[in-house]
Amino acid sequence: MNINPYGWTTDGAERTLYPAQVQIRVRLQCQPLPEEQFRPIIADNYYSQSHFWFELDHAQASKLISLLSSRAVAPSASVPQNSAAWRTLFRPLPPFNKKEEGEVSKPPSKIDSAHSDQSNRKSGSSDVAPCLDESNLPLEAPSDKKVVENDEKGLILSKLEELVLNREYKDSSSSSYVEGSAVVNDSQLDDKDLVKEQMVLEDRNEDSPVSSSDFHPVIAQLIREELKGFKAEYIRRMSYMEQRLADAEKEIQQLKEHCMMLESICSPSMSLVDQTVNESFDEMNMDPDDLIFLVGGCDGESWLSTLDSYSPSQDMKKSLSPMTMPRSYASVAVLNGELYIFGGGNGSEWYDTVEAYNLVSNEWTLRAPLNKEKGSLAGATLNGKIFALGGGNGIECFSDVDMFDLDVGCWIPTRSMLQKRFALGAAELNGVLYAVGGYDGKDYLNSVERLDPREHSWTRIGGMKTKRGSHTVVVLNEKLYAMGGFDGNTMVPSVEIYDPRLDSWMDGDSMNQPRGYSAAAIVNKSIYVIGGVEDGENVVGTVELYEEGEGWRVIKQTAIGKRCFASAIVP
Repeated sequence: MNINPYGWTTDGAERTLYPAQVQIRVRLQCQPLPEEQFRPIIADNYYSQSHFWFELDHAQASKLISLLSSRAVAPSASVPQNSAAWRTLFRPLPPFNKKEEGEVSKPPSKIDSAHSDQSNRKSGSSDVAPCLDESNLPLEAPSDKKVVENDEKGLILSKLEELVLNREYKDSSSSSYVEGSAVVNDSQLDDKDLVKEQMVLEDRNEDSPVSSSDFHPVIAQLIREELKGFKAEYIRRMSYMEQRLADAEKEIQQLKEHCMMLESICSPSMSLVDQTVNESFDEMNMDPDDLIFLVGGCDGESWLSTLDSYSPSQDMKKSLSPMTMPRSYASVAVLNGELYIFGGGNGSEWYDTVEAYNLVSNEWTLRAPLNKEKGSLAGATLNGKIFALGGGNGIECFSDVDMFDLDVGCWIPTRSMLQKRFALGAAELNGVLYAVGGYDGKDYLNSVERLDPREHSWTRIGGMKTKRGSHTVVVLNEKLYAMGGFDGNTMVPSVEIYDPRLDSWMDGDSMNQPRGYSAAAIVNKSIYVIGGVEDGENVVGTVELYEEGEGWRVIKQTAIGKRCFASAIVP
């Protein structure tokens, strides 16, 4: 490194304002590498078939240096080896984060990992190998004014050569972008002309006095041309982005039209569902409007994969097509006339699987799985989408909320709850999603939070008086009912009612029997709580009915028998 204290001043008469000067020499001249040889080394840098990022990590740089060393060539005798022939290979970056034309941003995960693994990355072009060793540069200082002037002339000439080469490189790079290629090689230049140019410049440097002021107009002209190139590149990129935006808007409109067409096709299908269900249950004299679908669970002896339609008013049960596997501790929701059951387990393992039941074909179909295995979660349908809330896997409890969008066909992580909740209750009321109670891994909860899609965040509201987990939550007459559950010590029969207009919980009539892990549904403005577990391992075999103003009464049913850990829903 030679720092010239008089560099970049008129005739070297004043001390420079720019003391940061670095000279680099070429230690090894190598033949260019064909892409089929260097491509495997920088395969991770490719973001398209023929485009790649130039930044290298240490491993890539080492491999490229090793490969280039094997293709070393003896330097030409006509290439000067003294300090006058040195070039500054790297220019200062512009003051804005400009990307190569046509470059696409990497996903955040790759960018983060790259920064964590490396302490230093350099920007450059694909034809400059990072094989320079700063420790081998000379450490001499200029001894007198003449040496200073010669060094100054050499620096100016080197800078002019660099600007010319960079200008030619940029022109060839821009044309390559239009043709779809980002690989530019200095081999496109004529080697003989380059050597001749260097010799002429050196002769001028040695034979004639040169002042830095002589080059100011040339440098200014080159800068103006370079700025014009930047402007043209910016205009091309803006045109490209505008075209992409127009294409995206066109595609969105096509998707909207496609959705409208699908909705028009589905409408008669829903009528067919109602007709088919009516015909099926007419055979048993069962009213389709008086049916509860009971899915999975345990009868005290075995885990069940059954699907039963149950008429509480007639105490009749009809067995339908079973699921593909036994499933308990799951959650169930209705979307587009189909029953979706998701998560849960079989007593020895947890599931991430999802099944949907078609009422017309009486068949189950596997759907996109959850993002993780979990059970004792809650579910609800809001604005045509299913939400899966909380749950756990026996090791940890979750605050996660996943949303199933039928148009996308997968579960999308959305805003998590404020607390972890296992064995919670959930329901939708007036376009708002409520998460009630549960277990956070340390204690049972009486807290409640809600998600209003217009606010895009969970908000804590007034809590219940009793801590509850493994309870049931339903909506009746625009109020939330939280029934039974475990308070951390014992199963409870108590009921609490939340009125969103008052934003408060009040005590309701208690059930006749304490129970948790039961199933609940609303039929004809009445609440039915089916089965469940009392203290210990006692599986409940009764159903309780609640009618507003009349309280609870036990229905000693025989059609269902004992059932716990099941899910219940009304289509």
